[in-house]
Amino acid sequence: MRKKDFYFKAIKKFKKIRIGEIKTPHSIVFTPCFMPVGTQASVKSLTPDDLSGLGASLILGGNTYHMYFKPGMKVIKKAKGMHRFMGWNRPMLTDSGGFQVTSLGKDRTK
Repeated sequence: MRKKDFYFKAIKKFKKIRIGEIKTPHSIVFTPCFMPVGTQASVKSLTPDDLSGLGASLILGGNTYHMYFKPGMKVIKKAKGMHRFMGWNRPMLTDSGGFQVTSLGKDRTK
């Protein structure tokens, strides 16, 4: 991806409030925005069409720590990435899982 594929632009400011847009290769997200959370590549009980219908233009699609164990990296690679695995064609954020590594890592074995 090229640097120009991503940008943030403030559209309007009022005191400490900022309305903006984030451009990604998948689309433009206007901020502030509603962002559903799916830590294991699934927003529980909702399909991608449901999420779109609710106005979600961005999701938190996965926590790397949880994704490593379930469904697993082989499954994600076979699907050719998170977007295809989830059936979500809009922007997605992921969580590094750093907190879970430090708080749960010692208790988890593969």
